[in-house]
Amino acid sequence: MYEWIKAFHIIAVIAWMAGMLYLPRLFVYHCEAAPGSPTSETFKVMERRLLKAIINPAMIATWVLGLWLVWAGGWWGSGWFHAKLALVLVLSAVHGLFGRWVKDFAADRNARSQKFYRWMNEVPTVLMIAIVILVMVKPF
Repeated sequence: MYEWIKAFHIIAVIAWMAGMLYLPRLFVYHCEAAPGSPTSETFKVMERRLLKAIINPAMIATWVLGLWLVWAGGWWGSGWFHAKLALVLVLSAVHGLFGRWVKDFAADRNARSQKFYRWMNEVPTVLMIAIVILVMVKPF
């Protein structure tokens, strides 16, 4: 059963990360669209659907399956797991920020630049790299 749960956990992580990498890219393009324009309205739909239909469920599945793996594998006391948990909490906070920004765009209240979202697009990538290294190498 452990291997099946791990497989579904990895699938959920891939879906979560795909959305977390794509959503800020949509924000970059959305910045170019005039508020209220047909293009802006299309981006609003895309951002909302990506968040609600893919990113949110994938994050929930990642957390539920991941916690089950930690419990079943007895990883609670491992140093690498504590570091990974901290990074996943940061990634979840970034997810929350992205959700808030989707609401800001939906209300035509975006106050940030394309450059800001280009930088924010890198945050999930850096976190993902660190998390994968911790899980695979288990350095401590």
